[in-house]
Formats: sequence, C-alpha cells, structure tokens
Amino acid sequence: MLFEQIRQKPFFILGPCVMESQELLYTVAEKVAEVGQKFNVPVIFKSSFDKANRTSIHSYRGPGLEKGLEMLNNVKERFGLPILTDIHESHQAAVVGEVVDVLQIPAFLCRQTDLLVAAAQTGKIVNVKKAQFLSGADMFYPAQKVIEAGNNQVILTERGNMYGYNNLAVDFRNIYDMKAFGHPVCMDCTHSVQRPGGAGGKTGGDRTFVPMMALASKAFGADGYFMEVHPDPDNALSDGPNMLKLHDLEKVIATLV
Repeated sequence: MLFEQIRQKPFFILGPCVMESQELLYTVAEKVAEVGQKFNVPVIFKSSFDKANRTSIHSYRGPGLEKGLEMLNNVKERFGLPILTDIHESHQAAVVGEVVDVLQIPAFLCRQTDLLVAAAQTGKIVNVKKAQFLSGADMFYPAQKVIEAGNNQVILTERGNMYGYNNLAVDFRNIYDMKAFGHPVCMDCTHSVQRPGGAGGKTGGDRTFVPMMALASKAFGADGYFMEVHPDPDNALSDGPNMLKLHDLEKVIATLV
C-alpha cells in the first residue's frame, strides 16, 4: 500500500541523520506526522542506527542495531509513521526488515550485490541511493538486482556526484534518466549539499541550498524528496550543516506540493 501511495503523490522521507536520543526522534516524528496530515502526502520517517561511513573514527555513529530498532519501533507505534533506515551489511537486512517499511542502501554501497539481494528478499521497499561515482543511467543495474531478487518495490535516489576537493555537484538530468526505468525517483536534498570531509575530520555543507535543490529536482520530475531535519542542526551529532531546521520544514514542503 505504501509503495502505491508514493507512486501517486509527491512523497517525503524526513528525519534526523542519526539517532541521538528517543526524545529527538519523538520531537521530529511529531512534526513529520503533522506535515503529512496537513498536506495530505505520504511521509516516511528516517534515521540511522549506525553511521558506518563517518569521516573520522572518533565521530558519533549512533546507538547500534538493537537499540536503534527499538527506538524506531517506538516511533512507529506512537505516531503510526512508516519507517526507513539504512543498512550496511547483508546480515542486517532480515532483522531490520522486521521493523521498518523501507530499507535504504547507502550510495557508496549501491553496487553491493549481496546487500541489494538481502534487502530485496525482505519484501520491503528498497531505496537505492545513486553512488557519487555513477550516472543516473548506471542505476539501471542496481535496481535490476533488486527486481531479479524478486522485489519490484524500488526507489532510486539522486544525491550528487563527487569530483574531489570536498565538494559535490548535482546533474539534474540524472533524475530524468532514472525515471525512464519506471521506478519512483527521489531527490536527496540534504546529502547533495554536503562537502564530504571538508570540515576538518567531518563533513561540511550548507543547508541554505536544500530548498533550492528540492525545487530544481521538482522541475526535472522528481517524485519524492529526502530531507534530513533537526530542531537544532548546528549542535547535531552528524551532518548538522546540511540538515534543514525543523521549524523550516513546513514552508519548504509547501513549495513542493
């Protein structure tokens, strides 16, 4: 049912980058549920239990698999929201699939066949982020791995390309190219404004451009929008420079629906 909903209306994947506390998840989820009801659009709550690809080994990664799934399930039970989280290893897929509605494949792992197949075999929606080193046309093959593993519920997400020197560039033609495959295409408005590793041992970026990324992707036919949000992003434990301030979320969504 969720996959059919996101095929019919603009959809939004929203939440804090990493699980910092149960209280934070509740605060953000309450707003996510509110905007979903106000604009009558599908909203999916997201957060990560483990940020396995932090720039520094000293960076905060999250509460881990067991505690993280407990926290996500609490959000699901309290607010009735569908849930998304990312996995990094194939053995995580089955247990995570018992709780979440969407399994996300990180961009830098989108060619990992075993990970894609394990995610597909859960029967849940699989959101595959486009690698920073691939074109939109190249994403036919990761999507096809999910489909040939028996799961047609695929979302493809654009998140920019890396050309070195701590910066990303977005070629919005990738959205058009990926839509040709027949899957819903989402724009990751948060991670496309990153400056990976560009802030002295952590990732920098500029949230100023998040609303612009969303509007530009809408012009190219994006079906959905991925935006990380936080009540106090300047003090967040991960990806703070790129997260939208929670109180700005509603006005950004209003421009897209």
